[in-house]
This record gives sequence, structure tokens and C-alpha cells, in this order.
Amino acid sequence: MKAELDGKVAVVTGAGSYTGQGAAEARLLAEHGALVIVADLPGGAGEKVAAELAVPGRFVPLDVTDEAAWADLVRTARTDHGRIDILVNNAGIWADEGLYDTTPEAYRRVVEVNQTGVYLGMNAVAPLMRDGGGGSIVNTCSTAGLKGGGMPFAYAASKWAVRGMTRAAAWELAAGGIRVNAICPGVIDTPMIGGGDEARSQLAGLVPSGRLGTPDEVAELVLFLAGDGSKYVSGAEIAIDAAFTA
Repeated sequence: MKAELDGKVAVVTGAGSYTGQGAAEARLLAEHGALVIVADLPGGAGEKVAAELAVPGRFVPLDVTDEAAWADLVRTARTDHGRIDILVNNAGIWADEGLYDTTPEAYRRVVEVNQTGVYLGMNAVAPLMRDGGGGSIVNTCSTAGLKGGGMPFAYAASKWAVRGMTRAAAWELAAGGIRVNAICPGVIDTPMIGGGDEARSQLAGLVPSGRLGTPDEVAELVLFLAGDGSKYVSGAEIAIDAAFTA
């Protein structure tokens, strides 16, 4: 086991989908020594993901839109570990409608999870992270936050907001030793993609490299931003899309 994150405590939201991006991130952080709190809605594979990590982790039920649930998670981390060093705001939902077909209810739901959930996470975790001497926050944005054309309306709006929050937080939290960065995945082969092999083939055709990315490849970028190898990187927005937005 690599140990560059040995002794670090990480929180990864949306990590309860067994083949999803958050689970891959939790696994890789644990392989490198971190104790990972797997946070997601109950009813998924969160407990299984946590139990199988290289460094035994813990599943904490979390609705990222619930301020009280965030307070409970931070309280648990403070009591059990005294610190949080890494926060990966990975939880998100997809909506593929354009402006005409997006209802106010659907719009608010996407914003609540993808945008407000990131705000609540940073707001809840940053004080404990600062008190522990600093840390790294990685917000999951999207290529939908880098371009508007061809992107679903509410989803793109929420991801553009994540970019802005990342930059504002990076500036504000730097004095407390906290780095904040955004990753912008392109077309990644996760359960969020519906439509089976035909849809995957069509999406792969949009990527210059001709293939979809994998959750493990996204996890490698999260690992870099979580560790000391990126200690002078903050306020960055890094596309991981095989030149999709080039």
C-alpha cells in the first residue's frame, strides 16, 4: 500500500454507487493510506464500498442537501478522528432537458443537489479542516460547466455555479491552509449513462480519443489534488475529457 495519505481523513460524497465515480475515488484514496468516510443516501452500496476499502472506512448516511445531515457528519468525524483533511464533493444528479422542457421543480432539484450540496459541504467541513491545519477540497464540476452548447440546461447551470464557488472558496479559504479545486469530467462510463451499449458507442464518438473515460481515471486526478503533489494548486478547474472541450 502506498502511504502518502497515511493518517489523513477523507470524505467522499455520492460514493454509494458501487461502480460509480465516488466509489472509485474512495477506493484509490484508501489504497494510498487515507481513512475514508463514504457518504451517500442510504439504500445504496455505501456500506459495502466502505467495508471493502484497503484502509477500513466508514459509511455515513448523507443527503447533501440537508444542512443538519452535514452537521452530523462533521460531528462524527470530529468525535472519531478529530479532523477532516480531504473533502470530495462528488454527489450529483443528471437531468437532460433543455430550457423549454425544464420545469421549475426539476431545475430546483438539480440545483439543490449539484450546487447547494457543494456549498453545504464546504461550509460544514471547512472550519474543522482549518482547525486541523488545512486540507484539500475537490469539487466535481463537469465539461457542462465549461461550455454551454449541447448541454442540458439545469445541469449546465449547476456546474457553472460549482466553478464559481470553487474559485471564491479557494481565495477565501487559502489563509486557513485549505486548497479548493474543481475537476471537470467529460464523458465517463458510470451508471449515470443510460441507454446501454448503443448510447455508450454514440457518446464515445463525440470524444476525440474515441472512447469513454473510466471512474478510475477520474479518481487518479482526485488523488493528485488531494495529496501534497498539488500543494501549490488551488482555484484550478481541470478538465479530464480527452480533449472533448479542446
